Amino acid sequence: MPNPFDIGSARILSDFGFHALATTSGGLAASLGRRDMTVDRDTTIAHVRALVDATHLPVNVDAERCFGDSPEAVAETVAMLAEAGAAGCSIEDWDPDNQRIDDLDVSVERVRAAVNAASESGLVLTARCESVLRGVGDLDTVIFRLLAYRDAGAEVLYAPGLIDPSQIERLVREVTVPVNVLLMPQGPRVSELAELGVRRVSTGNRLASVAYGALRAASSALYEEGHIPSELPVLDRDFAQRVFA
Repeated sequence: MPNPFDIGSARILSDFGFHALATTSGGLAASLGRRDMTVDRDTTIAHVRALVDATHLPVNVDAERCFGDSPEAVAETVAMLAEAGAAGCSIEDWDPDNQRIDDLDVSVERVRAAVNAASESGLVLTARCESVLRGVGDLDTVIFRLLAYRDAGAEVLYAPGLIDPSQIERLVREVTVPVNVLLMPQGPRVSELAELGVRRVSTGNRLASVAYGALRAASSALYEEGHIPSELPVLDRDFAQRVFA
Protein backbone atom coordinates (compact mmCIF):
# COMPACT_ATOMS: atom_id res chain seq x y z
CA MET A 1 0.00 0.00 0.00
CA PRO A 2 2.32 2.76 -1.23
CA ASN A 3 1.81 6.38 -0.21
CA PRO A 4 1.33 9.00 -2.94
CA PHE A 5 1.78 12.62 -1.98
CA ASP A 6 -0.08 14.41 -4.79
CA ILE A 7 -2.37 13.70 -7.76
CA GLY A 8 0.49 12.91 -10.13
CA SER A 9 2.07 10.36 -7.81
CA ALA A 10 -1.35 8.81 -7.15
CA ARG A 11 -1.92 8.32 -10.87
CA ILE A 12 1.54 6.84 -11.37
CA LEU A 13 1.07 4.37 -8.51
CA SER A 14 -2.41 3.48 -9.74
CA ASP A 15 -0.87 2.24 -12.99
CA PHE A 16 0.86 -0.60 -11.18
CA GLY A 17 -0.70 -3.66 -9.58
CA PHE A 18 -1.10 -2.32 -6.06
CA HIS A 19 -4.35 -3.17 -4.30
CA ALA A 20 -4.69 0.12 -2.41
CA LEU A 21 -3.00 3.45 -1.75
CA ALA A 22 -2.56 5.53 1.37
CA THR A 23 -1.92 9.18 2.00
CA THR A 24 1.14 10.36 3.89
CA SER A 25 1.00 13.30 6.25
CA GLY A 26 4.72 13.94 5.75
CA GLY A 27 4.47 13.75 1.97
CA LEU A 28 1.45 16.04 1.88
CA ALA A 29 3.21 18.53 4.14
CA ALA A 30 6.32 18.48 1.92
CA SER A 31 4.21 19.11 -1.18
CA LEU A 32 2.96 22.26 0.54
CA GLY A 33 6.40 23.31 1.78
CA ARG A 34 5.44 22.47 5.36
CA ARG A 35 6.78 20.24 8.12
CA ASP A 36 4.98 17.03 8.99
CA MET A 37 1.96 17.33 11.31
CA THR A 38 1.44 21.03 10.56
CA VAL A 39 -1.30 20.65 7.94
CA ASP A 40 -4.85 21.35 9.13
CA ARG A 41 -7.88 19.12 8.81
CA ASP A 42 -9.61 21.00 5.99
CA THR A 43 -6.48 20.87 3.83
CA THR A 44 -6.09 17.17 4.55
CA ILE A 45 -9.72 16.46 3.67
CA ALA A 46 -9.35 18.34 0.38
CA HIS A 47 -6.19 16.34 -0.35
CA VAL A 48 -8.01 13.06 0.33
CA ARG A 49 -10.84 14.05 -1.96
CA ALA A 50 -8.37 14.89 -4.75
CA LEU A 51 -6.53 11.58 -4.42
CA VAL A 52 -9.75 9.58 -4.32
CA ASP A 53 -10.82 11.29 -7.54
CA ALA A 54 -7.42 10.55 -9.11
CA THR A 55 -7.43 6.76 -8.62
CA HIS A 56 -9.64 3.72 -8.96
CA LEU A 57 -7.98 2.15 -5.91
CA PRO A 58 -9.17 2.32 -2.30
CA VAL A 59 -7.43 5.10 -0.37
CA ASN A 60 -6.45 4.79 3.28
CA VAL A 61 -5.75 8.04 5.12
CA ASP A 62 -2.88 8.93 7.42
CA ALA A 63 -5.09 11.03 9.69
CA GLU A 64 -2.43 11.67 12.34
CA ARG A 65 -4.35 12.24 15.63
CA CYS A 66 -7.61 12.68 13.71
CA PHE A 67 -7.27 16.43 14.29
CA GLY A 68 -8.69 16.67 17.75
CA ASP A 69 -8.02 15.75 21.34
CA SER A 70 -11.62 14.97 22.27
CA PRO A 71 -13.39 11.76 21.22
CA GLU A 72 -16.07 13.93 19.59
CA ALA A 73 -13.52 15.68 17.38
CA VAL A 74 -11.97 12.34 16.45
CA ALA A 75 -15.35 10.92 15.42
CA GLU A 76 -16.12 14.04 13.40
CA THR A 77 -12.87 13.71 11.48
CA VAL A 78 -13.50 10.06 10.66
CA ALA A 79 -16.97 10.92 9.37
CA MET A 80 -15.51 13.70 7.20
CA LEU A 81 -12.92 11.32 5.75
CA ALA A 82 -15.65 8.84 4.89
CA GLU A 83 -17.64 11.59 3.16
CA ALA A 84 -14.49 12.50 1.18
CA GLY A 85 -14.35 8.94 -0.16
CA ALA A 86 -11.70 7.31 2.03
CA ALA A 87 -11.79 3.54 2.43
CA GLY A 88 -9.99 3.62 5.77
CA CYS A 89 -7.97 5.78 8.10
CA SER A 90 -5.51 5.59 10.95
CA ILE A 91 -5.31 7.23 14.34
CA GLU A 92 -2.07 7.56 16.31
CA ASP A 93 -1.15 8.16 19.91
CA TRP A 94 1.62 10.75 19.50
CA ASP A 95 0.81 14.27 20.68
CA PRO A 96 3.03 16.67 18.68
CA ASP A 97 1.99 19.70 20.69
CA ASN A 98 3.27 18.20 23.94
CA GLN A 99 5.89 15.94 22.32
CA ARG A 100 4.72 12.83 24.13
CA ILE A 101 2.75 9.63 23.77
CA ASP A 102 -0.78 10.01 25.12
CA ASP A 103 -1.67 8.22 28.32
CA LEU A 104 -3.12 4.82 27.53
CA ASP A 105 -6.62 5.53 28.83
CA VAL A 106 -6.78 8.68 26.70
CA SER A 107 -5.56 6.80 23.63
CA VAL A 108 -8.04 3.97 24.10
CA GLU A 109 -10.93 6.41 24.41
CA ARG A 110 -9.87 8.15 21.22
CA VAL A 111 -9.41 4.86 19.36
CA ARG A 112 -12.84 3.71 20.48
CA ALA A 113 -14.42 6.93 19.18
CA ALA A 114 -12.66 6.46 15.84
CA VAL A 115 -13.77 2.81 15.68
CA ASN A 116 -17.41 3.70 16.32
CA ALA A 117 -17.38 6.43 13.67
CA ALA A 118 -15.59 4.17 11.19
CA SER A 119 -18.11 1.37 11.70
CA GLU A 120 -20.94 3.73 10.87
CA SER A 121 -19.26 4.68 7.59
CA GLY A 122 -17.73 1.35 6.59
CA LEU A 123 -14.12 2.51 6.98
CA VAL A 124 -11.29 0.24 8.08
CA LEU A 125 -9.77 1.71 11.24
CA THR A 126 -6.05 1.33 11.89
CA ALA A 127 -4.66 2.17 15.33
CA ARG A 128 -1.02 3.24 15.52
CA CYS A 129 1.38 3.09 18.42
CA GLU A 130 4.17 5.58 17.76
CA SER A 131 6.50 4.46 20.55
CA VAL A 132 9.10 2.80 18.31
CA LEU A 133 9.23 5.70 15.88
CA ARG A 134 9.57 8.20 18.73
CA GLY A 135 12.08 6.14 20.72
CA VAL A 136 9.76 5.80 23.71
CA GLY A 137 9.22 2.42 25.38
CA ASP A 138 10.15 -1.14 24.43
CA LEU A 139 8.34 -3.79 22.39
CA ASP A 140 6.47 -5.04 25.45
CA THR A 141 4.99 -1.56 25.87
CA VAL A 142 4.09 -1.37 22.18
CA ILE A 143 2.31 -4.72 22.22
CA PHE A 144 0.49 -3.86 25.45
CA ARG A 145 -0.84 -0.64 23.93
CA LEU A 146 -1.75 -2.25 20.61
CA LEU A 147 -3.67 -4.99 22.38
CA ALA A 148 -5.66 -2.28 24.17
CA TYR A 149 -6.41 -0.66 20.81
CA ARG A 150 -7.43 -4.03 19.41
CA ASP A 151 -9.80 -4.56 22.31
CA ALA A 152 -11.24 -1.11 21.64
CA GLY A 153 -12.19 -2.35 18.17
CA ALA A 154 -9.30 -1.42 15.86
CA GLU A 155 -9.23 -3.72 12.82
CA VAL A 156 -5.57 -3.17 11.90
CA LEU A 157 -2.62 -2.44 14.20
CA TYR A 158 0.50 -0.50 13.29
CA ALA A 159 3.78 0.22 15.08
CA PRO A 160 5.85 2.16 12.53
CA GLY A 161 9.61 1.87 12.86
CA LEU A 162 10.04 -1.85 13.52
CA ILE A 163 12.83 -3.42 11.44
CA ASP A 164 13.87 -6.52 13.43
CA PRO A 165 12.19 -9.60 11.87
CA SER A 166 11.94 -11.35 15.23
CA GLN A 167 10.15 -8.36 16.77
CA ILE A 168 7.79 -8.07 13.82
CA GLU A 169 7.03 -11.79 13.97
CA ARG A 170 6.34 -11.55 17.71
CA LEU A 171 4.03 -8.58 17.20
CA VAL A 172 2.06 -10.40 14.51
CA ARG A 173 1.78 -13.52 16.66
CA GLU A 174 0.65 -11.77 19.83
CA VAL A 175 -1.86 -9.22 18.55
CA THR A 176 -3.73 -11.78 16.36
CA VAL A 177 -5.29 -9.17 14.04
CA PRO A 178 -3.88 -7.80 10.76
CA VAL A 179 -0.64 -5.87 11.22
CA ASN A 180 0.64 -3.03 9.05
CA VAL A 181 4.41 -2.48 8.86
CA LEU A 182 6.26 0.57 7.59
CA LEU A 183 8.72 -0.42 4.85
CA MET A 184 12.13 0.75 6.10
CA PRO A 185 15.43 0.88 4.17
CA GLN A 186 17.11 -1.20 6.91
CA GLY A 187 14.21 -3.61 7.35
CA PRO A 188 12.79 -6.65 5.56
CA ARG A 189 11.42 -6.44 2.04
CA VAL A 190 7.73 -6.90 1.27
CA SER A 191 8.09 -10.60 0.47
CA GLU A 192 9.98 -11.17 3.73
CA LEU A 193 7.36 -9.27 5.71
CA ALA A 194 4.68 -11.47 4.15
CA GLU A 195 6.54 -14.56 5.36
CA LEU A 196 6.47 -13.07 8.88
CA GLY A 197 2.69 -12.85 8.71
CA VAL A 198 2.39 -9.13 8.01
CA ARG A 199 -0.85 -8.36 6.18
CA ARG A 200 -0.22 -4.81 4.99
CA VAL A 201 2.87 -2.75 4.15
CA SER A 202 3.03 1.00 3.63
CA THR A 203 5.85 3.33 2.60
CA GLY A 204 5.14 6.42 4.72
CA ASN A 205 6.79 9.51 3.31
CA ARG A 206 9.59 7.51 1.65
CA LEU A 207 8.39 8.01 -1.94
CA ALA A 208 7.98 11.73 -1.37
CA SER A 209 11.45 11.84 0.16
CA VAL A 210 12.92 10.04 -2.85
CA ALA A 211 11.15 12.40 -5.25
CA TYR A 212 12.22 15.54 -3.43
CA GLY A 213 15.72 14.12 -2.95
CA ALA A 214 16.03 13.66 -6.71
CA LEU A 215 14.80 17.21 -7.27
CA ARG A 216 17.36 18.54 -4.81
CA ALA A 217 20.17 16.57 -6.47
CA ALA A 218 19.16 17.83 -9.92
CA SER A 219 18.83 21.39 -8.67
CA SER A 220 22.21 21.27 -6.96
CA ALA A 221 23.90 20.08 -10.15
CA LEU A 222 22.08 22.72 -12.16
CA TYR A 223 23.24 25.48 -9.81
CA GLU A 224 26.78 24.25 -9.24
CA GLU A 225 27.61 22.75 -12.65
CA GLY A 226 25.12 24.33 -15.04
CA HIS A 227 23.43 21.10 -16.12
CA ILE A 228 21.08 18.34 -14.96
CA PRO A 229 22.91 14.99 -14.86
CA SER A 230 21.70 12.61 -17.53
CA GLU A 231 22.02 9.62 -15.19
CA LEU A 232 19.20 10.86 -12.98
CA PRO A 233 15.93 9.03 -13.68
CA VAL A 234 13.24 10.87 -15.61
CA LEU A 235 9.59 10.09 -16.21
CA ASP A 236 9.07 8.40 -19.57
CA ARG A 237 7.19 10.75 -21.90
CA ASP A 238 4.85 8.10 -23.33
CA PHE A 239 4.09 6.81 -19.84
CA ALA A 240 3.31 10.31 -18.61
CA GLN A 241 1.02 11.07 -21.54
CA ARG A 242 -0.92 7.87 -20.87
CA VAL A 243 -1.15 8.13 -17.09
CA PHE A 244 -1.74 11.88 -16.93
CA ALA A 245 -4.33 11.93 -19.72
